[in-house]
Amino acid sequence: MQREDALNLMHEYTKNDALRKHMYAVEAAMRAYARKFGEDEELWGVVGLLHDFDYEMYPNIPDHPFKGSAILKEKGVSEEIRTAILGHASFTNVPRETLMAKTLFAVDELCGFISACALVRPNKISDLEASSVKKKMKDKAFAKNVNRDEIIQGATELNIELTEHINFTIEAMRSMASNLGL
Repeated sequence: MQREDALNLMHEYTKNDALRKHMYAVEAAMRAYARKFGEDEELWGVVGLLHDFDYEMYPNIPDHPFKGSAILKEKGVSEEIRTAILGHASFTNVPRETLMAKTLFAVDELCGFISACALVRPNKISDLEASSVKKKMKDKAFAKNVNRDEIIQGATELNIELTEHINFTIEAMRSMASNLGL
């Protein structure tokens, strides 16, 4: 699946601007990690764009992301993409066996949390640092729906130190800051 097709599908199913921005952020992080790991940037970007495309229509567990996976299967999307998307949340119990799947899991919650951190700062993401993100992670009332344990687990599964992972993801998102409203 090409980015344009993924983008059209995401827009067809997702009308909420904040959710779209989240998927753009995850796409940016996935593309940056693909470059770092020498992987297929287009493929990884598509996975980032599509990982939550069904969430607005099917927000309840276990519908999301399983309903989305069925839609993608009908459209002929590869098992590699669908399996990575199914593994992006712990509750699915789908093992993350590929580097792409592990990376999607690692950046999903983190992108949401970084966005929340940036939105409460005067300069948004332009001067955000990992130390500020880690400090906010300790405040359980801030962005309380973001699973901090999954952020930490994601870095561990990638075998990347948490501060390095946060900084890398911030930089990836910073490259698209205007599109993300950050």
